[in-house]
Amino acid sequence: SVLSFLDVCNSSVFTPRLLISFLTTDQSISFMGCVVQMGLMTLHGSGECVMLAIMAYDRFVAICHPLLYHTIMSRRLCIRLVVVTYVTGVFISAVQTGNVFILPYCGPNIIDHYFCDIPPMLQLACSDTTIASVILLIFSSLITVPTISVILVSYAYILVTICRMRSLEAQRKAFSTCASHLTALSLFYGSVFLVYVQPNPESVSAYNKILSVFYTIVIPML
Repeated sequence: SVLSFLDVCNSSVFTPRLLISFLTTDQSISFMGCVVQMGLMTLHGSGECVMLAIMAYDRFVAICHPLLYHTIMSRRLCIRLVVVTYVTGVFISAVQTGNVFILPYCGPNIIDHYFCDIPPMLQLACSDTTIASVILLIFSSLITVPTISVILVSYAYILVTICRMRSLEAQRKAFSTCASHLTALSLFYGSVFLVYVQPNPESVSAYNKILSVFYTIVIPML
């Protein structure tokens, strides 16, 4: 339910503005509106990275330690994990958004994207963006690498446990439990890695716009 809420909020941040741009000739957004849009999208996107990792751990406990599931994944722990999700999202959002809007903007004001994303905003800055790009790479890696490591380790244990199951029906149930989560993981992390975790993220804007559709529209829709 928290993952669904994050997805709904993430889509709601930019979809109304996108629909207005499709239906009218007004494709503008105010400077403050751009700040808010980027901040909220980074918050919910970072939170989704953490939540998907938590869900992988949840699947690991459910399949590898079924008898201890309700003891380990207690309501108190779940609430704490949700709090960690939002605290992490707020921290990453504050750093990344501040990193972009501390730069001077005095020249072109046409964003080469369908929302206020970090790489196209860096293209519009009037000063050197090397440090800003490095900060983007570092903090994008900080949120994606640890979470995807948790996911890979969790699913490695899950795969070993499933292979040891003697019943084909039990194996089928275990795989079906993880199938939707794995699909979401592949689409979300694949596109996020290719857009943000690269040395020069503002250099391939057309490519990034296509990839951004997956984590802003496709994943929430699924």
